[in-house]
Amino acid sequence: MSLLWTAIIGLIAGALAKAIMPGRDPGGLIITMLLGVAGALLGTFLGRTVGWYQPGEAAGLIAAVVGAVVLLLVYRSIAGRRSAN
Repeated sequence: MSLLWTAIIGLIAGALAKAIMPGRDPGGLIITMLLGVAGALLGTFLGRTVGWYQPGEAAGLIAAVVGAVVLLLVYRSIAGRRSAN
């Protein structure tokens, strides 16, 4: 059940991140879900580094969206450099 819940939250977080940063980004439903899950992992890592989360705690929806936005920024900067070459 935990994996299903992670996928649902990942889908919501990825969709919110794409709504916050409109533009041409890759993927459909699966890529959006993976973006949100990766954003949650990044948000958890950064939150633990700063001290917001204790070991064993996972990031919430807001941190997952922030992490997904950061990943979209990184993707766009890399993709922008590739298309310029």
